[in-house]
Amino acid sequence: MRILMVCLGNICRSPLAEGILRSKIISDTVIVDSAGTSGFHQGELPDPRSIAVARLNGIDITNQRSRKFLVEDFDNFDLIYAMDQSNYRNILDLARNSEEESKVRMILNESHPNQNLNVPDPYYGGDKGFDNVFRMLDEACEIIASQIQ
Repeated sequence: MRILMVCLGNICRSPLAEGILRSKIISDTVIVDSAGTSGFHQGELPDPRSIAVARLNGIDITNQRSRKFLVEDFDNFDLIYAMDQSNYRNILDLARNSEEESKVRMILNESHPNQNLNVPDPYYGGDKGFDNVFRMLDEACEIIASQIQ
């Protein structure tokens, strides 16, 4: 099973989602990665506030580097989780067929089925926003981990 987490810049939400899900997966047959629909931060470390909140929760995400979501990601991943509706639409716009479209999901639908809730972008908020995002993603990733193991 190969899972991709996607947000806009791949420095706040999706690196946290990648790190959280990796921390919950026991199997080495599950691959988790992350990307952004924009290439604004390509090659950069996650936001220092994402690194800090992950570290506070026992997760190290400093080995991650931002990268742009590519059409080829549809070939390389079984599930693609979008952090919000804007990125969900951006991903779907790149899908070449209905099979690829069926791989794309809103991550919070795992913890709040059929509500299409957004994981808020904490970039312009304070540290509290990162705590809130971590909690939301932790809840969703717990469900994802239990489904794939």
